[in-house]
Amino acid sequence: MGDTGTNLPISSSTAPQFPAEQEALFREVLQLLNDKQVPYAVSGAFALHRHTGIWRNTKDLDLFLTAENAKRALEVLKEDGFATEVVDPVWLSKAWRDGFFVDLITGMSNGIITVEDSWIEGSARAKVTGVQTRVLAPEELIASKMFVLFRERYDGADIAHVIHGTRGQLDWDRLLHLAGEHWELLFYAMNLFKYVYPGKTDFIPKKIWESMLERTRQAIENPDPKAQFRGSLLDERMFAIDVQEWKMDDLLGESRKRREDEIDKSKTEEEPKDPRGLVA
Repeated sequence: MGDTGTNLPISSSTAPQFPAEQEALFREVLQLLNDKQVPYAVSGAFALHRHTGIWRNTKDLDLFLTAENAKRALEVLKEDGFATEVVDPVWLSKAWRDGFFVDLITGMSNGIITVEDSWIEGSARAKVTGVQTRVLAPEELIASKMFVLFRERYDGADIAHVIHGTRGQLDWDRLLHLAGEHWELLFYAMNLFKYVYPGKTDFIPKKIWESMLERTRQAIENPDPKAQFRGSLLDERMFAIDVQEWKMDDLLGESRKRREDEIDKSKTEEEPKDPRGLVA
């Protein structure tokens, strides 16, 4: 028999008892970035609690930033004595000290969703470890979890809880914009919510249900024979056979390469040049 999940966290409204040194470090990080005017929004356990009432123990402080501001944050934290590392230029950098970590997240690992200024500008005011700050708005929190459907980690329950916790009082047009061409994942999350909370389907506006059903009907009645395989965008290991042996499209590789090229182009544009037009 496989892993029964007994070591995984369970949902609870009881606040975890964070060690004093962990809270102090989180406060230091948040206050430091505030003082240095580095725009960010807290995500992870603290954003989940803000929108659902659910607490989750964590050793990490998850911060969402644009790629440009993540670079600034790394510099600020390094000057403050943190060890730092760009783990994956597409989406993740880390800073750590005394066994506690700060994750600087600029998008999703598949390169599809990227944090933009609007994510920070639209974030919600909140206090985290006593510091006045901001947490991701529920729409961006849902968007950040839509692709997290791995065998080892599944955020579908979090999305259902956000819809439930907000009673569906969401900017659904914003959600549809964030989902973009991957709207089926939002529809999937809506259906999961319907299954979990069958008596509360009215939390999602009727016009949204009707729109999604119509789009799905159209897609079923008019399938696109040229549509590309998308499984690797969800889990590259579980769908490895499709790409490696059945020779289907590697959209994950294409998406990550596109995002890496965007980052490289941004770096080149930022590099100072001497009067002769040569890179310094």
